[in-house]
Formats: sequence, structure tokens, C-alpha cells
Amino acid sequence: MARECIITIYLFVFKILFNIFKLFPLKNKTTFVVSFGDNSLYVYKELRKKEYSGDIVFLNSKGVKFKGSDKENVKIYHFETYHVFDTFFSIYHLATSKHILIDNYYGFLSTVKFKEGVVCTQLWHAAGAIKKFGLLDPSSETRSKRANKRFLKVYNQFDKIVVGSDQLAQIYYEAFAASKERILKTGIPRTDLLYDQAKGEKKMNKIMKKFPALENKKIILYAPTYRESDLHSFELHLDISLMVEHLGEEYVLLLKLHPAVKGQYTLPEHLSDSVIDCSGLFKVNDLLFVSDYLITDYSSIPFEYAILEKPMIFFPYDIESYEKERGFWQDYTEFVPGPVAFHTQEIIDILLNQSFDYEEIRKFKEEWNEYSQGKSSENLVNTLFFNED
Repeated sequence: MARECIITIYLFVFKILFNIFKLFPLKNKTTFVVSFGDNSLYVYKELRKKEYSGDIVFLNSKGVKFKGSDKENVKIYHFETYHVFDTFFSIYHLATSKHILIDNYYGFLSTVKFKEGVVCTQLWHAAGAIKKFGLLDPSSETRSKRANKRFLKVYNQFDKIVVGSDQLAQIYYEAFAASKERILKTGIPRTDLLYDQAKGEKKMNKIMKKFPALENKKIILYAPTYRESDLHSFELHLDISLMVEHLGEEYVLLLKLHPAVKGQYTLPEHLSDSVIDCSGLFKVNDLLFVSDYLITDYSSIPFEYAILEKPMIFFPYDIESYEKERGFWQDYTEFVPGPVAFHTQEIIDILLNQSFDYEEIRKFKEEWNEYSQGKSSENLVNTLFFNED
């Protein structure tokens, strides 16, 4: 109840300021509102490549990092933080930009009305989905009517929703109550990297330089989904000692844990030669290039990893409780493009026996990356900004 009151007050103030700033004329300006960053950064770089003449603003809500040269070309503000002045200017830019690009759910959309001619585009932050979200998120049953009404208002603000496949479009029809006219089939911008062999080799070399122990090894990447319970007591359910014992020196395991659990896990020193904690050091998409195998559970990483046509193992050790809490779009074990294991020994056996169906991986790749073919950023920028289909 207290949370709802705080949100209501915040949105009320936001609406007043937004309506004041709407009195100013629209400018040839694009404002990105970012939580995850990758999709937005790829679109931004394509705009620069195309010599976009408008101003560019980034409203940064989760600490997206920019290179020095990028900072010179954009205005960057902290968004939805305690930076009062940044919030003030953020609202001004939202009210005076012709293009708004977002990559997440933002409550402020429920309380504003953009001027005619403004296009709000949802980039989202994944190329596919295993777990439910949006209107079909099981948690909506426990939300207040006010909160659910607010969520629907937010989804109705998406003029365009970017997808990489018809499969993802189908999910958005349900998750965001989207119509076909709002779906933009230009591909997911961040997947462009996975088609760029030169950039891939550059990133691989950078990782190898940082971790020389990876040379001439079979590299396994373990990237588990973040769970709310991890905040209070994180536990690595993968028995890495058992893996090292059975797989031997031929393999190296990379751990990519969520930033929220940083500091809650310490890698045992005796395993440091065979296990490397990469959490916070490299973006997960960069690690995809160097890894030979992926172990994950409910994340969206497989939709992108499939582009590289590399094998995956799915480790949903808490599938019953997770399905009840979050829900899946399809039957999990039938849907995922790789063997499912519930215990570490099963994972070891799969790796040693190489129990992978590469045709299944290729089929998954084609279905979920139908429009993501290496030129997604260019397709999107041409469609939104230069009216080229």
C-alpha cells in the first residue's frame, strides 16, 4: 500500500512537469530511456553512422556505460534516481523529443500523453522469452487494480514494438496487448554483434588475453537466471567441484552471475585453475563468442546463443516452484533447444557423451531470429528515421 502511494505521488509530479514542458515545441531529437543498454547503443551507433542530424539524449536508469567518444555526442542524465536536477531535465527531454526509444517497462508512460507526431518505440531487452511477463505475468493476480490498470496504460503507449521473429511477435500480442500494426519486424539490434566475425574475434582475443588459462580448453559458460530469493541468500546450485573432478583439465568453466548477487559468492581457491568467475567483467554476449557450451535455465540468452549454433544444456533445478511463480510460454522441456538436466552429474554425462542435437539448435535459431540477420540496427534506423522499408 505504501509503495502504491509513493508511485502515485511520483507519477502525479511527473505528469505536472511533463505537461508544463509540453508547452515547448518538439525538437528534432531522439531520447533513449535505458535499463539494459545494448539494443539502445546499437541503434545509437547506427544513427551516428547514418549521420542523423538530430540531438540524442540518454536517460540512464541502470548505469549503462559509454565510451569516451560516445559521451561527446550525447547528453546523458540519471533517470528515476535521487538526482533531482537530472530527473527534471529528463522529463523536459521526454516532452520535447520526436522519438522515444525504451528497453523496459517504465511507469511514467502511464501518466503522460505525447504530442502528435511523437513515436515511442519499445526495443525491449531480449530476443525471445521462456518465462511469462507483461499482462500474463502470474504476479499480476496479486497486484492491485490500480497497478494493473497502470501496466496496461504503459503497454498502450508503445507505438512500435521491435521483434526478431513472428514467434516473439506472438508473445507481444499477449504480453503487451499489441496489435499487428504496432509490430516492427526489423530484427533485434543487439544480435548484430553475433553476425560480425571481426568484432567477435576481437572480443574473443580480449577475453583470452584477460584469462590465458582458456587457451586450448573446452569452455563452458554457466549463466543462471536471477531470482528474487538470490538477494537474501544466494546459492550456486551447480556442483562445480564435481564438474572439475569428472571433466578434468580439458574443460574450463566460466561463471556469469547476475550483478545483484555480486559479493555473495566466493569461488573456492582450489578450483581457481578450472573455474573463472567472469561476473561483472564482461558482457554476456561477449562471453558467447569464447564459450563452446552454454548452461542456463530460464534466461533469454539461448535465443541469441543459437545464432552461433553452439550446444546448450538447460539446468532448471527449481522448475516446479519457478513455473508456479513466473510461468512459461510453452512446455519447458519440449521448448528448449538442448538436453534438460536437474542434477550436476547429468550435465557431466551430457558433456562427456556429447548428447546434443545440432539440427534442433539450427531450427530454434531460424524460428527465433527470423528477422535478426546481422542488419537489425540498420533496418530499424532506416524504418524509423529515414522512412526506408
